[in-house]
Amino acid sequence: MEAYDRLIKLVHEAQEDVHKADGGNKAAGTRVRKQMQDIKQAAQDVRVAVLSARGS
Repeated sequence: MEAYDRLIKLVHEAQEDVHKADGGNKAAGTRVRKQMQDIKQAAQDVRVAVLSARGS
């Protein structure tokens, strides 16, 4: 499923910045918040894809 693969990719891309933000890096925290918005949208895309597959 393409939407799920995109979600996983986004989570992996955010991993380094999450660790930096946890260490107190404010710029990394800002990047993480932006990445979380993208992850949220990707998760919604997965939900929609699953619902449409179930309805088929």
